[in-house]
Amino acid sequence: MGQTLRPTKFKDVDLNDDFFDSLKAQYAEFSDWFAKKANEPVYVVDDNDGSLRGFVYLKMENGPIVDVTPNLPAKRRLKVGTLKVEAKGTKLGERIIKRILDHAVRDGAEEVYVTVFDTHPGLIKIFKRYGFEEKGVKTTVNGEELVLVRSMDTTTGNIEMDFPFIHTSGKKKWLLAIYPDYHTSLFPDSILRNEDPAIEEDVPHTNTIHKVYIAKLVLTRMKRGDLVVIYRTTDRAGQARFRSVATSVCVIEESKSRKDFSTAADFVAFAKDHSVFTESELYARHADGHPLYAVKMTYNAAFPKRPIRQSLLDQVGLSEYPRWDLRSLNDQQFLDILHLGEVNESLVVD
Repeated sequence: MGQTLRPTKFKDVDLNDDFFDSLKAQYAEFSDWFAKKANEPVYVVDDNDGSLRGFVYLKMENGPIVDVTPNLPAKRRLKVGTLKVEAKGTKLGERIIKRILDHAVRDGAEEVYVTVFDTHPGLIKIFKRYGFEEKGVKTTVNGEELVLVRSMDTTTGNIEMDFPFIHTSGKKKWLLAIYPDYHTSLFPDSILRNEDPAIEEDVPHTNTIHKVYIAKLVLTRMKRGDLVVIYRTTDRAGQARFRSVATSVCVIEESKSRKDFSTAADFVAFAKDHSVFTESELYARHADGHPLYAVKMTYNAAFPKRPIRQSLLDQVGLSEYPRWDLRSLNDQQFLDILHLGEVNESLVVD
């Protein structure tokens, strides 16, 4: 299977694929519009047989939006020009929202907007979950669409609706170590350059904004709203100083211990869509009698540059002990790690 979202150009996408039939039916001008975009970039998602199962076109705009009611004043906006997803049970919708918002942050957008027919309630629901609001309607010969807008300048205090922004004021900060075997499949955007990018497959836990990590560690030390730097441990014995790296930053949604799950089925329901384990592996993990903790978090940013352990010791001032499995960070250490990781400063809102 290919990567979840593959960048390509319109001219390299087959307009005759059955995938586009519904778009052609809903938008009379779709084929002509598609042809005019020949050299422009677009994201597609491939199915196993090579056919399409996802398509998303993004475009930066600066002027007022006058073809919607009410009009929207001039701002730097990312427009989701065309979007269609055939999710087939995965969390691909989340993954596409993440990519849209990643682009918005990277390109300095003040807002993101998309127009959607009300015949797509599932799509509308997921946009609203991540902070999009109905701001008007767009009426054309094809019918009436809702105009959904996400502000990138204001925040609500809600972890999902504010994603990918992080609130740091008054929040506890942590460093969480994860073994390489689990790290790459759980945090695909944080893949190391010497790892095979084909590792990122289109399975639920790699398609998601949300991640569930399971360990014997007392993860319940972390509470909702806490911030956690993910630290990938070394893949070669004795080389931790140069091969262990900080890779990403997440926001804790909830943390649970074994006693919080009344049955094995409850534990599996909590973890299955967002962890690296299959349902049978989760049942076995619940049954093994070992300490069991699970944390759900949002995957807010992969570090463009990954600070090695040596840098965390020398430049951030972390001590060798206590162990780096799960340890607290002070505010300055957290911000220093984000700075070393070259995380976009706009993601930190307070």
